[in-house]
Amino acid sequence: MASASGSPGRQDWAAFARLFLCTALGLLAGYLTLAVLIDPYDSGRSTLFSAGAVRPQGPRTAAASRGRDPAFTGAVFGNSHIQLIEPARLTAATGIRFVQLSVPATGPGEQLALLGWFLRHHPAPQAVILSVDDYWCTDDPALANDKPFPFWLYSPDPLAYLRGLLRFSVAQEVVGRIGWLVGPRRKRATTDGWWDYEPDYFKLGSLDDEHLRAAREAPVPDAATPGQAGPDFPAADRLAAALSALPAETAVVMVFPPVYAAGLPRPGTPRAHAEAACRNAAAAALRRHGRSALIDARRERPALHDPGLFFDQTHYRHALARPLADEIAAAIVRLRGAP
Repeated sequence: MASASGSPGRQDWAAFARLFLCTALGLLAGYLTLAVLIDPYDSGRSTLFSAGAVRPQGPRTAAASRGRDPAFTGAVFGNSHIQLIEPARLTAATGIRFVQLSVPATGPGEQLALLGWFLRHHPAPQAVILSVDDYWCTDDPALANDKPFPFWLYSPDPLAYLRGLLRFSVAQEVVGRIGWLVGPRRKRATTDGWWDYEPDYFKLGSLDDEHLRAAREAPVPDAATPGQAGPDFPAADRLAAALSALPAETAVVMVFPPVYAAGLPRPGTPRAHAEAACRNAAAAALRRHGRSALIDARRERPALHDPGLFFDQTHYRHALARPLADEIAAAIVRLRGAP
């Protein structure tokens, strides 16, 4: 009741608060129900509106759809240092349908999450390709990421997924997916996830531009980067656990991606010893899986001294990516033919 003065009384405010709370909870429940049903990133948690195609979006979220696609029985994991490896080229050489699940600007934490997602949907893949670069050389057990990444999207925990749906950016994606689903002409992203970055780099200028040349030729310091000298490499430990759960028939290829000669440490320096320790730890993890091979594209070879093959010290061109893809494919064929 209202008070004698005509102002709202305590009971009126309590009723209003209950109404407000119930309305807010109802709206929240309604939104979560809609978001789960729409499944904004086509994660397969709801297949009611699954369209059998990948909506154009960044690879951080598109991997949820691509990584669960049963058409693919092989996958590539890493960041932009392995991104130029073309799945179709691997498929043609091996007969295994490959998907690119590499995501630029990611490290071992994000890549292991994507590997876990792929393996949950493909418990017996035919082949797995893993790129291990300097980002794996960290003593941080949290494997902290530098750029935002939707770990909630790939989490096996339903509550983590629901919490992730509460983000404003995700709500926008829910609306965007609804518009895409009902649109007369759906734009589709590439099914196998390949993203050719060469045109993007050439938009920055030619390989002879001073700023690109200076970045490419700058020598790395002799000192080891803090936190990357070991002796513990938790990323390698987590990789070993993941690989030990793979079926014996799965072919696993680890790649140390190419680095331009100026970006490699001088032999005998603390940096060289630290990087070698990190790669040794990764190689030891790889050996936990019997049907495996290591391709060290960092080892000394003339191509690493050719500035025409690199945009910077770690991003290379098709002329280097294609033979590397062929080398990977040959290793897979060899592993799958082994008894």
